[in-house]
Amino acid sequence: MKVDEVKQTDRLRGVIDLALRSVPDLRRNAETIDPVRQSRVPTLLREARERLDWRRLPGIRPPASRPKNIIASVLKQFAVFVLVPTALAAVYFYVFASDQYIATAQFAVRGNVEPMDDSPGGSYAGLIQKHNSQDSFIVRDYVQSQTLVSEVEKSLNITKMFSRKDVDFWERYDADDPIEDLVKYWRKRVTTRIEVISGIVSLTVRAFTPEDALAIAKEVVARSENLINQISRRAQADMLVHAEADAAKAQERLRKAHLALQTFRNRWGIIDPIKSAEATLTTIGTLRKDRYKAESDLAVLRGSSLDEKSRSIQTLVTLIAALDQQIKKLTDQLTTDGAAGADAANNMTRALLEYEALQVERTIAGKLNESANLMVDRARIAAGKQQIYLATFVEPALPGDSLYPLRGHALMVVFFCSLVIWSSIALIIAGINDQRL
Repeated sequence: MKVDEVKQTDRLRGVIDLALRSVPDLRRNAETIDPVRQSRVPTLLREARERLDWRRLPGIRPPASRPKNIIASVLKQFAVFVLVPTALAAVYFYVFASDQYIATAQFAVRGNVEPMDDSPGGSYAGLIQKHNSQDSFIVRDYVQSQTLVSEVEKSLNITKMFSRKDVDFWERYDADDPIEDLVKYWRKRVTTRIEVISGIVSLTVRAFTPEDALAIAKEVVARSENLINQISRRAQADMLVHAEADAAKAQERLRKAHLALQTFRNRWGIIDPIKSAEATLTTIGTLRKDRYKAESDLAVLRGSSLDEKSRSIQTLVTLIAALDQQIKKLTDQLTTDGAAGADAANNMTRALLEYEALQVERTIAGKLNESANLMVDRARIAAGKQQIYLATFVEPALPGDSLYPLRGHALMVVFFCSLVIWSSIALIIAGINDQRL
């Protein structure tokens, strides 16, 4: 006998033994259970089967005994979840939605700065050397700021423009809202875009009438230009103030230099020590010539065998000694050796050193004063020009047709969004039903 046949025989024998052991228990249980009437047996069995069906998930109905019309069910769900929302959106956009008009403008912040680095005070030119792209970002932030909204509200009453009664409920602004809500609403209606490379600012204004859109666009451009003009004037005024302050400092320094020279002349009693030194040098030269002549005469007299005590020789000797004394005195006045003597206060060297220092200070002060006065003149000329200005090359124009809302585009978006949501939910439910055993 094969091994498989032996295993099957053993398995069959085990099943038969289990059945024989279970028969007495089944009989005993059958005797203790009350009999159920024949009419209620199918109902009780069906309810028990539904309650004991652990495979059934909550909220998912069991498959019907009869096959459903799948196409009719899909069309019904498609109509409810896709076509109805699309129809409601069409009613809103084509019946209730208000027309919105667009007014656009394009401008750039330009600079007309003259080069000033060639002048000694050229560093002040940096006060008006501004990067145009930075000014463009300043204008963009200003357009979106609460300051501009408050100013436009005072001049145009934009709250009334955005809260008209003929505007649909979805887009209408509530006039009772605070200024912060008005700023948020403004940022949705007025937008700016900057081209980073060229620095061109594009302004877009959306309003419910063409006149309102044009008025708001013109007001924003005018206020932006006013802001740029204020920045330019502030920079020019700042440069002029700094230039005048430096000019005042240079004039004060020059005045002090002149006063120091006047004090020096009064104290030394010398108008020009340089010329006095030249005159002293001329005197020393003349004295040395006289000394050389006296020495020559003395040598001639001594060569003529005259007595040393003779009057002529004694006169020449006395003259030479007097000349030496005068030459030494004048020389001490012109050299530093005489600064330590008894007559140090009249030493020409000290006077020359002090005078030269005062002359250098006066020269520097004079140059600085000339440079500062030149800078003041150039700053005044520059202040008369508009260094930074707003160049508007696309002026706001009255729109002729409404561009918003994009009704066809909005309907397509609603249709496809509803279709995607419905399809996703249907696939999820179908997947759960497929997992039932």
